[in-house]
Amino acid sequence: MLPTTSADANVAVNRSYADRYAIYVTAAQRNATYGHYLRRAFRWKQMDVEYALWQFVTMCVNPKAVYRHTTYRKQTKNQWARDDPTFAVMLAVFVGAAACAWCAAYDDGPPGHSLRVLARSVLGDYLAIACVSATIGWHVANAHLRARTRGERAHAVEQRVEWLYALDVHCNAFAPTFVLLYVAQGALSPFLASPGVLQSCASCALYAVALAYHHYCVFVGYGALPFLDRAEFFLAPAFAFALLTPFAMVLGFNPTRFVLWVYFNRS
Repeated sequence: MLPTTSADANVAVNRSYADRYAIYVTAAQRNATYGHYLRRAFRWKQMDVEYALWQFVTMCVNPKAVYRHTTYRKQTKNQWARDDPTFAVMLAVFVGAAACAWCAAYDDGPPGHSLRVLARSVLGDYLAIACVSATIGWHVANAHLRARTRGERAHAVEQRVEWLYALDVHCNAFAPTFVLLYVAQGALSPFLASPGVLQSCASCALYAVALAYHHYCVFVGYGALPFLDRAEFFLAPAFAFALLTPFAMVLGFNPTRFVLWVYFNRS
């Protein structure tokens, strides 16, 4: 009797090869996208600064309008993330300029200390935190928040959150945070850093609004993806800040004075 193979076995083998090929193609596309993104970060002539400035202003007043463009990008370029790093690079320049302004106002140490504050602000407070926050959001969204539908077809395209999109979400949310905690706080710092109950309450309120709005923008970013459920998870830190702020006010904690002590050793 001749050996025979079942149709189910053939389908399983073909699906296995198809899955391996899909993983290989996806990895190759992802590496190419990251390389293209990093190369464009150093090509100033290819950056669309005007569009990035529009996104910056719109994130401060109407973040949902920015994420309407993600649908158009998915339809035209087959990816949710931006392939233009202008927004991220522009924010790094803004953070560096704000750090220089803070150093000019409050740093009485040697020039080397100002350079360390500048490097810490751009590389640590902005870039490092952006990568960590994007990685956490990317993992949580893919591992726990993707929609699961019953009877899902075997050959349906599986959608996942791109890491670059998670980075976009953090950078977008950082725009209003920058305006409130770098610019507004800097302008009001002579008042906010003064001792007093009113100053402490005002500083706590400023930080509560900035951090709560930051996480609201993160929620809007992940909520714009149609294949994610329970994006409200990203609102949890906003509620935590709202609950902790009254306690900080009662205890007389002043975040502005704390920041000046951390960066410039000012009591």
